[in-house]
Amino acid sequence: MELDEAYVWITTRKLEPGAREQFGKAWRPGAFPPGMLRAYELYSADGKEVVGISVWDSPESRDAYRLSEVETERRKAMAPYVVEETSGFYTGRELRIPRR
Repeated sequence: MELDEAYVWITTRKLEPGAREQFGKAWRPGAFPPGMLRAYELYSADGKEVVGISVWDSPESRDAYRLSEVETERRKAMAPYVVEETSGFYTGRELRIPRR
C-alpha cells in the first residue's frame, strides 16, 4: 500500500419513513473493530437516507469484520428500518488541499 492509500467502505441505506432514531440505535456498533481507522455517519436533511463511511487498514480487516458475528447481529437489528442498501469497497487517497 502506498503511503497515502486508504481502504474505504461506503454503504448507503434508504430508511423507512420516521425510522431514523431507531435505525441510529441499531446501526451504531458496541465497539469499533480492529483495523477500522475512521468512521463517519452522514444523514440526509430529511432523515430518509444514511451513508456510512469507514476507513480500514487493509481489505482483510474489513472482510473479517463484514463476516463477523457482531456485524451479522448488527445487520439483523438494522433490517426492519432499511428499505434499500448499496455498498462498495474502494482503494483511494486523501487529496491534500493547500492552505489558503
